[in-house]
Amino acid sequence: MEVHHPRFRARLFLQGAQLTHFAPYDEVDWLWLSDTARFQPGRAIRGGIPVCWPWFGVPDRNPPEVRRRILSDASHGFARTAVWKLEDVRETAGEVEISLSLDANTDFADTWEGHALLLMTFNFSADGCQLALSTTNPGSDPLAFSQALHTYLPVADIRQTRIEGLENCGYVDALQGWSYHTQQGAVRFDGETDRIYESGAPLIIQTPGGIRKLTAIGSDSTVVWNPGPEKAARLSDFPDEAWQSMVCVETANALSDYRVLNEGQSHTLGVMIGRV
Repeated sequence: MEVHHPRFRARLFLQGAQLTHFAPYDEVDWLWLSDTARFQPGRAIRGGIPVCWPWFGVPDRNPPEVRRRILSDASHGFARTAVWKLEDVRETAGEVEISLSLDANTDFADTWEGHALLLMTFNFSADGCQLALSTTNPGSDPLAFSQALHTYLPVADIRQTRIEGLENCGYVDALQGWSYHTQQGAVRFDGETDRIYESGAPLIIQTPGGIRKLTAIGSDSTVVWNPGPEKAARLSDFPDEAWQSMVCVETANALSDYRVLNEGQSHTLGVMIGRV
C-alpha cells in the first residue's frame, strides 16, 4: 500500500504489516531499508519496521511462559511474514490512518500454540508517524508473549551517532554472555551492539544527518542493535558496509518485560517517531 498525501509519503506491506517508507514531503526517508532487500512471499523484509510477535529474538531466550508455546527455532515469531488483512483507511486534511488485522489462530499451529487477535494501526502526518500494535486474547487460557517493533533508522555515520535517554539504565548485553550492565552516558557505537535496556523512556537519536525522537507506548524495554562489520558480512539481504549507515532502536516487551493477557484482555505496544 502506498500513501501519497500532499504533505507526506508512506509505503507499507500487507505481508508482515510492515512499514518500509515514511517521509514528509521533500524529505528523505525517515526509515532505513536495505538496498538488497528482497520482496518475496514468506520472506522477512530487511528494513523499515518489522513486527516481531509472538516472541522476540531466539526462542530459548524467552521466559518459560512464552517459550512453552513456541514450536519453531526461528527468531522473532511469524507475524512479520504473515499476510494481514486491511481493516480500515481514514483520511483528514492533515492525517492518514490505516488499520491492518491478523487472526493468529490454528493457521499457525505448526509454529505456535495459541490464539490471539492483532490490530496494527498506522497514523501518518507531516510531523511524524505512529504505530500501535494491539494484541487481544480471545481464549480462556492466559496468553504470554514477547514482541518488538524492530525500527531501522538511517544514520549518516554510526560512529558519530548517539542515543540519549538510556543513561543509568540497566541492560542485558547479548554479546557478553547475556550479562547485566548499567549504561554510562549516552549510547555510542564502535562495533557490533546488541543490548536490551530496561526502559521504555522517550529517546533522542542524534546523528550527523538529523535528530529524531522516539516515544514508546506500552513498553518497558528497548533494544539497541547494530551488526557491526563482521556480522554484517554474514547477514542476508544486507550490504557488507551498510552497518555504518543504520541503527535499530526497537520498542519492545522483551525478557522480563513480556506480557500476559487473561481472557478478553488487550495490550497495545506502540511507537511515535517524530521531530524534536
